[in-house]
Amino acid sequence: MEPEIQLESFHVSSTKGFVLDDPKTDLSEYYQPWMSIAMDLPQLIQTHQLQHRVHEMPLLSTTHLQGHREERLAHLALGFITMGYVWQEGEHQPVKTLPRQLAEPYCKVSEALDLPPILVYADCVLANWKLKDPTGPFEIGNMDTIFKFPGGESCRGFFLVSLLVEQAACRGIEGIAMAMNSMLTQDNRRVKEGLLMVNESLLKMKEVFGLMRKHVEPDVFYGTLRIFFTGWMDNPALPDGLCYEGLSTEPLQLRGGSAAQSSSIQCFDALLGVKQMETSADSYLKDIRSYMPPAHRHLIEVLESRTPLRSYVENSGEQDLIDTYDKCVEALVALRCYHLQAVSSYVSAPSKSAHRGDPTPREEKGTGGTDAFRFLKSVRDSTKNVLISPK
Repeated sequence: MEPEIQLESFHVSSTKGFVLDDPKTDLSEYYQPWMSIAMDLPQLIQTHQLQHRVHEMPLLSTTHLQGHREERLAHLALGFITMGYVWQEGEHQPVKTLPRQLAEPYCKVSEALDLPPILVYADCVLANWKLKDPTGPFEIGNMDTIFKFPGGESCRGFFLVSLLVEQAACRGIEGIAMAMNSMLTQDNRRVKEGLLMVNESLLKMKEVFGLMRKHVEPDVFYGTLRIFFTGWMDNPALPDGLCYEGLSTEPLQLRGGSAAQSSSIQCFDALLGVKQMETSADSYLKDIRSYMPPAHRHLIEVLESRTPLRSYVENSGEQDLIDTYDKCVEALVALRCYHLQAVSSYVSAPSKSAHRGDPTPREEKGTGGTDAFRFLKSVRDSTKNVLISPK
């Protein structure tokens, strides 16, 4: 018999899901050259001083970092500095080489965490938060980010709303474990209970996602913030990738951060048995797992290796269970439709107004390097495909 899924062994918090619980917000005195730059990033980028400050930075060892949370904070700080350094002069003048005093420690801490040396969703969303009042509630009014890019309130809002969407997934991740574990004992009542938790969680995620409209201005996201999530794979501005000085003779090609790096969404896909119809979408989603923390990536793989829930529900003959499963699929489809609307509001519409009069229409790529619209439509349609009783 397959063993039960114990979420804590996959570094899943019982209150925050994949969000890093109680992240560190500062490092020891030795690492202040990194921290002082990372803390002042918006100002340094806007005054075009960041690259100069990085060149003056000493080459520091990563051996003084103590434990997982300090390594995560170092990866976050160096990731913010790297994105600012590469894109300080805008999308048409990227830097082609990361200097050794940034590249070497960044690659070392990345290796320790088994993450790539580029800013990932697990950094800027899952580990980039603090409470203003530590005894207060986990809500946007009592929260701030540790580091920021230019973009003011829209930057803060973008990271924190994304974080709250992830936290809303927490109950659904628990529901996944309950449904999968209850299948082992053929306890259909608890399979249904787990699925109800998943459905409730997906609806909550969509509701929280709606806070973007209040906290993030489309023109600021598109014109100021978005460039700092852009990677160096499938990017015409850096066709060969980025050189990490002193580490590799060949440039590295790495994807920028995007919501596709959310482990939560891929867990829901794995539970419901969503199979991508387009091979390009399938290979992209599998490739993007290497940008997730290894324990989270492993949970998705374990869920995919288990007896499929969909066929179990379909063969149960219980209409009530089938309807509950289908409600989860519909809620995931609705979340993906909402994501499409967000891309339209935050990327397509501002792009059209920014390039009005352009003779050739632009194909807008997502920060992860995909054609965002085509990718999201394909993923949404693949999700609809797993409905047992389509209406």
